[in-house]
Amino acid sequence: MRELGLPAPLHPLVAFVNYKEVPLETLEKGKKISIDFYKISFKPSFKGHTRYGQGYYDFEEGGLAFLKPKQVVFTPEDTDSYTGYALYFHPDFVRNYPLGKSLHQYGFFSYDVAEALFLSAKEKEIIEHLFQAIANELKTNIDQFSQDVLVSQIELLLNYSNRFYNRQFLTRKAVNHEIIASLDQLLNTYFDQNSGLKKGLPTVTYISASLHVSQRYLSDMLRSLTGLNTQQYIQNTVIEKAKEQLSATSLSVSEIAYTLGFEHPQSFSKLFKIKTNQSPLEFRAAFNP
Repeated sequence: MRELGLPAPLHPLVAFVNYKEVPLETLEKGKKISIDFYKISFKPSFKGHTRYGQGYYDFEEGGLAFLKPKQVVFTPEDTDSYTGYALYFHPDFVRNYPLGKSLHQYGFFSYDVAEALFLSAKEKEIIEHLFQAIANELKTNIDQFSQDVLVSQIELLLNYSNRFYNRQFLTRKAVNHEIIASLDQLLNTYFDQNSGLKKGLPTVTYISASLHVSQRYLSDMLRSLTGLNTQQYIQNTVIEKAKEQLSATSLSVSEIAYTLGFEHPQSFSKLFKIKTNQSPLEFRAAFNP
């Protein structure tokens, strides 16, 4: 709150900011900061961008952005960036509630800057209503029910965000299918060039970095569109490549395992059995009777 030139929050572990009330002339631009709170920013309509890590988040369409504690952000370099609302809550505020144990399931707190949630007009109305309800609750006198109510409101906001992110995965299929196409090309090139011999199996970290998306966003997007997370998607591709080699080459099972990137042939055979209900040799025998 001090960074924004605002008075102390009404509750020590949760705060609501309406940027209309921020004295913009006192703000230091482009300052690097890290906060100990979860932060949810809502910008109904806005033109400008905010630096976040090494990138910029374009709020042209308005929407929601999420930060988890210890993430590095930069204060905006132009005052037009300060619009809408921000909700801060400390992990301790929800720690003794079921939400405290399930916060990690809200993967969007781990998404990158370009993976924010863009909202339709109706969705913006719902989110604005939820933000205003939280603001109103914070303005009432604190009593024995205040924390229960606020935690419930925060959880409702997060659940709506989950719903709207799932909608975004579906309505932005063209963009997401481009990511999947790039993923397929990346994996095909990896195995066609026998990169597994030198680098081992492709990892989720390698894949997400190569596609320039966060690991959590990629996994959530794939699960929404294919039913598989990133690791499962990689494994399925590995198995298809193994089938090609088992059916079209005379390479031994061990040679195929090493070519694909397995350190131990037994690990390859175990995964193949799990995925196909056949051993590699059984598959080869059935394919070439």
